[in-house]
Amino acid sequence: MPPEAPEQEAKPPSFSRRAVKSSSTGADSSIVPIRRKTDVAAKIVSINRGFYKFPTGPVSRQFRKRHFPEVTPEVWNDWRWQLQNRIRCLADLERFFDLSTRERAVLECRSTILPVAITPYYASLMAAADPADPLRRTHIPTDDEFVLSLGEADDPLGEGHDEVVPGLVHRYPDRVLFMTTPVCSTYCRYCTRSRLVGNTDGWRLGGARWEQALSYIESHPEIRDVLLSGGDPLTLDTNRLDWLLGRLRSIKHVEIIRIGTKVPVVLPMRITSELTRMLRRHHPLWMSIHFTHPQELTREVTEACARLAGAGIPLGSQTVLLKGINDDVETMKNLMHGLMMRRVKPYYLYQCDPISGSIHFRTPLETGLDIIRGLRGHTSGYAVPTYVIDAPGGGGKIPLLPNSIIERDGDDILLVNYAGTTHRYPDPATTSQIPTTETSPCALV
Repeated sequence: MPPEAPEQEAKPPSFSRRAVKSSSTGADSSIVPIRRKTDVAAKIVSINRGFYKFPTGPVSRQFRKRHFPEVTPEVWNDWRWQLQNRIRCLADLERFFDLSTRERAVLECRSTILPVAITPYYASLMAAADPADPLRRTHIPTDDEFVLSLGEADDPLGEGHDEVVPGLVHRYPDRVLFMTTPVCSTYCRYCTRSRLVGNTDGWRLGGARWEQALSYIESHPEIRDVLLSGGDPLTLDTNRLDWLLGRLRSIKHVEIIRIGTKVPVVLPMRITSELTRMLRRHHPLWMSIHFTHPQELTREVTEACARLAGAGIPLGSQTVLLKGINDDVETMKNLMHGLMMRRVKPYYLYQCDPISGSIHFRTPLETGLDIIRGLRGHTSGYAVPTYVIDAPGGGGKIPLLPNSIIERDGDDILLVNYAGTTHRYPDPATTSQIPTTETSPCALV
């Protein structure tokens, strides 16, 4: 049985200061600067001895000094303190933000399905006086969530239909989605599992449920790939996660384990040397990190990604396309370039799922296609994510691509490139087999 631990959401956190004793965007302008050999050696020694402190960027440092003056940098960079002191209610939010009428109305009536939870670190990246701030819009609710539109549903992807045992979704032939916990360190308002996350009473995982899921995986040899999700697996205690990874690694037909997480973005200090040492033991291990906006690319996030990549974990990004937040070419290009500089490969750009009350986040499909057109050919191919819809009703991921084929002209295909110019390609499936030169090998001598 896995080691038990209380769920992080069990009771509202406190901002009591008695417990403290135990760039404008936050973007990091100097991405992992090259250091002299002596500096690198000193840093390695510091890490090995356990003295190395997690770096703090200027924006979060200023926020801490203003709102938590009695909190030391060491306490601020303790990921457990960040979880315990998340911003959870109207009174908490009023301490840090000038709330708009629309924000306040939702928070006062407390009628949203998805709870509010924002780590102090992530709150430091949001504009206190601007409700239109991209990160603020995605984490502080407004009355837009009460507007229900045609086609929306609490479970639009039909995960419940493919849930073979509690917390395990088997939709694709050779892989499963393992929902490890209902807890996230920070809740995104567009979350496709907003019906489940944060609900520790109705959806408590671990123990017997984990064993059920593991037994199913063991009895299905076609499963070679397990994606750990939730909630967020990296909110689990390191020992519990180590146990789960070890059990999965002991199943011979499980080749790949993936972790889906937003923790490196909203709780980067969770990426401790203890965690990375543990993760190293369970390779091959892959990680998909949920990024939204260039504003998230801080010094702390740079460090978290460097630690994970340094542990030999291939990193990919998953980004949800959101109206008025990241739905233009320049914002998306800046984000993708910043990710590549941090050794994160842009992987998926998701069309926002039609969860209940999400119309204010969802763009037309053509917006996403325009962004892909604006990236393809205009930047490195590695920086272009795959644009996908997770089809409603359990249809799975469907790639969406701008149509590069104009038409067929006889035996040729007419194509348009990134610059809009037309090119002719002789299609080998239909081109007439008429030799234009001598085809004998002797003729080539």
